[in-house]
Amino acid sequence: MRGVIVAALLLGALVGAAPALAQAPPPPVIADGVTVHGLPVGSLTAAEAKVVLQDFARRPFTIAFRRRSWTTTAWRVGSRTQVGKAVDAALVAPAGTAVPLRVTVDIDQLRHFVARLESRFSKSATDSRVVLRNLHPRLTRARRGIDVIQWETRMLLRHEIKSFARGPVRVQFRFVAPSVTPRNFKPVIVIRRGSHLLYFYRGSQMRFRARFGIAVGQPIYPTPLGKFSIVTMQRNPWWYPPDSSWAAGASPIPPGPGNPLGTRWMGLSASGVGIHGTPDAASIGYSASHGCIRMRIPDAEWLFNRVEVGSTVFIVGA
Repeated sequence: MRGVIVAALLLGALVGAAPALAQAPPPPVIADGVTVHGLPVGSLTAAEAKVVLQDFARRPFTIAFRRRSWTTTAWRVGSRTQVGKAVDAALVAPAGTAVPLRVTVDIDQLRHFVARLESRFSKSATDSRVVLRNLHPRLTRARRGIDVIQWETRMLLRHEIKSFARGPVRVQFRFVAPSVTPRNFKPVIVIRRGSHLLYFYRGSQMRFRARFGIAVGQPIYPTPLGKFSIVTMQRNPWWYPPDSSWAAGASPIPPGPGNPLGTRWMGLSASGVGIHGTPDAASIGYSASHGCIRMRIPDAEWLFNRVEVGSTVFIVGA
């Protein structure tokens, strides 16, 4: 009998507690007509309003570069929307209130994002180069480079973030012109060592302009093969004895009729080797020098007036 009484009492207690549990207060809702950044959030709970605002804030940004475009997240570009503060303000706002939604910019994140754009799209200009094909110089194409303008791109993105817009934001850039193109490429010399001939080319198409007989190095002092450039040019040069056994005991020779360099010297990037005139015209057509390229004095003067420091010189065995 006592057990029945206890069970009845427990059942009565549970039945009495049920109405108390059912009467737990519902979560507060935002007053009717309240908006946040124009988004209606009236009659919504805080959790529901937060979802609405987060969906709005997370809309992707569209980035464009030249003919391509793609999307990225708001967080990646540095957008930080203060959703929590806006919801808190909306909960206590009177009906019909327009609550602002504030957004800040993470400057470090924005800089990092634009720096990655710069790394991805910037490229150096490509200058024209000269190559030798079938003993004829050919010029490669020059190509423009691209320089992403980071500051202007950051300012555009910052404006989009602050205005809650999402683009497309165009990556700002400028073209970078190459320094060397076929139009300004310096003249080119091709020396055919085995044939004892020098060929001169110039212009954007590297057209053949002149050919001269030359003397080159003796077998014991061969003129080097390869691709070189003119690094120095002198009128009426002095001849100074090189540090070589064949010139031991020799003295410098001033400009004049007996100077072994003639009246013009065009020194190459090959150490101690140059193109020059010679008073010994009988050596032209032979391998007679100590490595340099000899020309008749009038020919050397003609060539000197048409080449520049930086002009390319190919020396081949043909």
